[in-house]
Amino acid sequence: MDILKTAQDWAKAELFSTTFFILFGIGFVAVSIGFWQLGKTDMAKAYIIPTLVAGALLLTIGLGLFFTNLSRISQFEEAYNADAPAFVESELARAESTLKEYRNVVFTAIPLIIAACALVIIFMNTPIWRASMITTIAMLVFILLIDGTASARIDNYNKELIEAEKQVRE
Repeated sequence: MDILKTAQDWAKAELFSTTFFILFGIGFVAVSIGFWQLGKTDMAKAYIIPTLVAGALLLTIGLGLFFTNLSRISQFEEAYNADAPAFVESELARAESTLKEYRNVVFTAIPLIIAACALVIIFMNTPIWRASMITTIAMLVFILLIDGTASARIDNYNKELIEAEKQVRE
């Protein structure tokens, strides 16, 4: 088993996945511009700022993750060549930590935030509150979609690392 290739393939898959954050971010910014240019009602005008903020957040997340994972690809080879067992151990710790974060944040906190936003929509009748909550729900759904696949990928990567750790110890 070539864990270096597996690690690099995982990082490349993450690069591809993070481009969706960027694309959705651009989409939200485009929607904001559309509401700004074409919005005539109070509700349409209320979407301008929330969609712009959501787009900026998604772009920031996407670009940050993209450049982090891009640099990781070359760092993997250097770390593996320097000390393969230490590389496997550090990657295993990082993968397990990331899986724990996914369980706590992505699959627990985000659904709770979505539910809270849905309740705010029910009880708040002003356009800015409704637009903000609907935009927040939309953004969080996109994050769940992207991070759901990323979670499955890192879970598989973690299993590969566990196998590699057993081989390194033998």
